[in-house]
Amino acid sequence: MDFESLRQETLNYLGIERNSTSNREKLLSALGAMLAIAAVIWVSHFSVSLDLIAVSTSYFIVASMGASAVLLFAVPHGALSQPWPLLGGHLVSASIGVSCQLWLSDSLWVAGLAVGLAVGAMYYLRCIHPPGGATALTAVIGGTQVQTLGYDFVLIPVLVNVLAILFIAVTFNNLFPWRRYPAHLAHRHKPAPGAEPAHREHELTQEDFAAAIQQLDSYVDITAEGLTELLELAKVHAERNIVHPAAIVPGRFYSNGKLGNRWSIRQIIDDASTADGRDEVIYKTVAGSGAYDTGLCLRSEFRQWARFEVQYSNGHWVKVGE
Repeated sequence: MDFESLRQETLNYLGIERNSTSNREKLLSALGAMLAIAAVIWVSHFSVSLDLIAVSTSYFIVASMGASAVLLFAVPHGALSQPWPLLGGHLVSASIGVSCQLWLSDSLWVAGLAVGLAVGAMYYLRCIHPPGGATALTAVIGGTQVQTLGYDFVLIPVLVNVLAILFIAVTFNNLFPWRRYPAHLAHRHKPAPGAEPAHREHELTQEDFAAAIQQLDSYVDITAEGLTELLELAKVHAERNIVHPAAIVPGRFYSNGKLGNRWSIRQIIDDASTADGRDEVIYKTVAGSGAYDTGLCLRSEFRQWARFEVQYSNGHWVKVGE
């Protein structure tokens, strides 16, 4: 295994995703998160000035709002970032955390129980929001000033903080058409697709996606609308070039155009014409199924396997010429 292959395999094990997000999007996400937390702090100071509750200002700011800001502004169309997961995740988790703190003995296992119950409740109530776990934990280990609030902690500061960050998320993200929030607005404002191709060899349906997600049996952080829209865009993209490459050239990369575990990228290492006139090529699999394997086959067989030529650009394999 060469250095580049080892590096890529290490990145895969560490879960470091390829990110092709534009610099504009990164900066907007950072700006939105900054404004949201500033709004939470301002609301906290305003609440204190009204003497709504006599505690230190710092306890009006729940630290888990920082994690919520990451979700709402870095991945505004993610399933975990939508209004119900934000509201339900924090409020349900805060209620569970306070209940555990009030009704169970003061021991180390209570914090773990609170977070575990919060995760289970969020799952069943369809409001999974990872920062909610931190909110439940804060209710248990936040110290005397938090504990003396009792169930008031659910309303002030948690509900106040959540409403402030939600207001900024809706206001800020909707300033930009491609970031409309909640995610349903983004899909409603998408232009109608062009004319359907006369024939598609394999037409996937909404029901196929539902069945596949159920079989996966793991939470997927993308809405059903977003997933089907992504598939439709991928189909249109795939139909732009369905012919096999005209030439198989040493040094270039080719894809079989498959999905999932069947996808593979091969590089032609060299020509290998034999004495009896057989036109063969030597190839190496550089990504996907059979990665790092080498092989030998007829050039005509390789051309039949290859759907199109690709190149590595910005962390992704893309069709040549696009």
